[in-house]
Amino acid sequence: MKSRRSNYDVTNRVDTTDTASANGEVNHLLLGLYPNASTHVINRCFRDLARLHAGDYPGYRACDTGYHDLQHSLEVTLAMARLMDGYERSRDRGAELGVRLFRFGIVTALFHDIGYLRKENDTRHKYGAEYTLKHVSRGAKFLQDYMNRIGMAELAPIASRIIHFTGYEIPIAKIDVPNQTFRLIGNMLGTADIIAQMADRCYLEKCRDRLFPEFVEGGLAARDEADRRTSVMFRSVEHLMQKTPHFYETATVRMNDQLGSAHGYVGRHFGGQNLYFDEIERNMRYASAVADRRDLSLLRREPPKSRKEAVEVV
Repeated sequence: MKSRRSNYDVTNRVDTTDTASANGEVNHLLLGLYPNASTHVINRCFRDLARLHAGDYPGYRACDTGYHDLQHSLEVTLAMARLMDGYERSRDRGAELGVRLFRFGIVTALFHDIGYLRKENDTRHKYGAEYTLKHVSRGAKFLQDYMNRIGMAELAPIASRIIHFTGYEIPIAKIDVPNQTFRLIGNMLGTADIIAQMADRCYLEKCRDRLFPEFVEGGLAARDEADRRTSVMFRSVEHLMQKTPHFYETATVRMNDQLGSAHGYVGRHFGGQNLYFDEIERNMRYASAVADRRDLSLLRREPPKSRKEAVEVV
């Protein structure tokens, strides 16, 4: 197998900077489970996501967050589709999700970070990252309206809650969902958000060059050495990188204890191997080496930019 490319997923087959490529793979999984299903709604959602990020959607400015970009949303959606596929193919699973809820899971994954995008009439904020601490609630409001537009109005109130499984505004145990099936979907969505970003081939470089600036604008990181606020989590980009292996430890606890160990369904999808964890552990070993040597110049990969064209997929 040739070396994994920076714009490709953990299988090195799907270009996660290309909307059409990710859309096609999700459709493949959908039709593999439900051969008679329509892909119309999912195709529209992929197109709308690309338009939103490109600044070609009425009422919204283009995405300006380098870390939480189109590639991230496509990677999370692909991971979500694989988790749901693994669940549906598990012999010991509970109730079947079916087409309706599979589609619901894809829509919530696609737009889980849409709250970072600024509206056209926003004159108070210069950057979408300024919404870091409340982007999930903003995304919930978007989904509440968007679900009505795509013919899924009955699921709109639930979508506005499910999206909170990806954030920290509401403790996971306190997110109000109708039943255990929707909690399972929420657990898979929260898991997909974690494993997709941490398995990205350029995850460490993105943390250094893209995530830290977002944290600065969002109030989670110090702007410079003179910034002595006690509320910030990271004093410098070096501090962020040093804490990255520890973040994986806390993320693992979150996945196991709060998100129901839903990550196991990825292994079911891949037939036993969890390719996401393989890539994450590789990243974390290198992160530890960088932290030990205190040399950020060891991070030499160049993260790609997303292609934002909306392409029809059938």
